[in-house]
Amino acid sequence: MLLLPWWIYVCIIGILVSGYMAFKTAREDKLVDHEFIEKEGQVFIERIEQERQKKQEMLEQQKVQNDQPETEKISAS
Repeated sequence: MLLLPWWIYVCIIGILVSGYMAFKTAREDKLVDHEFIEKEGQVFIERIEQERQKKQEMLEQQKVQNDQPETEKISAS
């Protein structure tokens, strides 16, 4: 079993542990990045929804103003 010096086995174990830790850290970073991207995407979607509501309200106001008879428009000015 001891074909190589003991320190080579220690180095091999160190390499394996280092690889495992790198894999584990990369996976955790990926999860954190995914959560951040998801959160930012939700903020963007909410902003788009607010803009749609504003645009819809403006269109409804214009529609109401265009539906008023001409006499009301003249008296309002």
